[in-house]
Amino acid sequence: MGAMLAPLWTAVRYLLVGAVTSFLAVFALVALAVVGAFCLIGVGLPAVPEVLRLVRRLVAYERRRAGAFLGGTIPEAYRTPAGPLSRQVVTAVTDPATRRDVAWLAAHAAVGMLLGGCAIGLPISAVNHVLIPVYWWLVPGGVVTSFGMVVDSWSTAPFALVVAVVYGALSVRLPSAARWQASFARWLLSPAPGVRLTDRVAELTASRAGALEAHGAELRRIERDLHDGAQARIAAVVMQLGIAGQLRDRDPDRAFELVVKAQDTAVDALAELRDVVRSIYPPVLSDRGLDGALSALAARCPVPCTVEVGRIGRRPAAIEAAAYFIVAEALTNVTKHSAAEHVVVRLDSTDDTLLITVRDDGRGGADERRGTGIVGIRRRADAFDGRADLSSPPGGPTVLRVELPCAS
Repeated sequence: MGAMLAPLWTAVRYLLVGAVTSFLAVFALVALAVVGAFCLIGVGLPAVPEVLRLVRRLVAYERRRAGAFLGGTIPEAYRTPAGPLSRQVVTAVTDPATRRDVAWLAAHAAVGMLLGGCAIGLPISAVNHVLIPVYWWLVPGGVVTSFGMVVDSWSTAPFALVVAVVYGALSVRLPSAARWQASFARWLLSPAPGVRLTDRVAELTASRAGALEAHGAELRRIERDLHDGAQARIAAVVMQLGIAGQLRDRDPDRAFELVVKAQDTAVDALAELRDVVRSIYPPVLSDRGLDGALSALAARCPVPCTVEVGRIGRRPAAIEAAAYFIVAEALTNVTKHSAAEHVVVRLDSTDDTLLITVRDDGRGGADERRGTGIVGIRRRADAFDGRADLSSPPGGPTVLRVELPCAS
């Protein structure tokens, strides 16, 4: 009995919530119609993005609800509007996903409340008709059933049981009705064929462009460091040794001084070369692994830093290097901009993803458009088809989350 009632109760709840969202769908359609009418006279254009944002929130809730009921997720694929307001409106209105949203609003507004009414009416009617033979004699004039027949005697009471069976059979079908409603939402609200592939191609193209740009910037930085640092010092060593060779016979003391100076310059050049190599792939990663390398970073951070490492194991060298530089850049940002008193670096992992979280208790308000280093972090993540999310409300805390797929 319990195994039968559990799906029925789940379906009833789903359909009842669907009745509420159906009611909201009616208001959304009315709002779209009103804004559309104002657009015809040229004054409703600024309201279009806001109305569509509210519609998408309602539709997004339905996607989550239907996906959870069916045991999966329903992806969404909206075009990102950019440019002036008029272009944003045209992009949003002509988006196939927007047309699908409006179609779902119309269909759901038409049948959602009906199915919700059935979800609560059918089981109650079934129970009521089962009880009619028990209490009909307490009601003066008898009890009128749903089909108009009056139960006013023991001979007519069995008719109520027949009606109860009908309502019960219909109630048993409520889980099918709920699955139909959820399946219809999944069919209508899923991206059109080819849209996800197109978006994925565009996303990978942008990631590739960002990776190439980051790679070019890194090469230019390495070339600049070598040219301005180690190369200049090595050239100075060559000149100093050349002059020392010319002065060897005439002024041995001066020649010796130049040899000593050349040695010091060579030591400095070697140190700079090591710094350049460390900026390409830190040797500490090979020696101590990612957790040890991050502990070394935390020890050098001016802001008190705690490193929490889950069971991450060893990852591909490129992933570990990217994670190292992401944390290094994040700690640099915290030091320069956050006025934080403490920062926590957390590393977790799944089978195929490395998860990095950097959280500080600073003043918040970080904005990557102001050159806070977040752009570089995002590009490093994009290069591996990963993602970087920043949450930094005014007053803090600032939380940076980065996911690096290890199978990239």
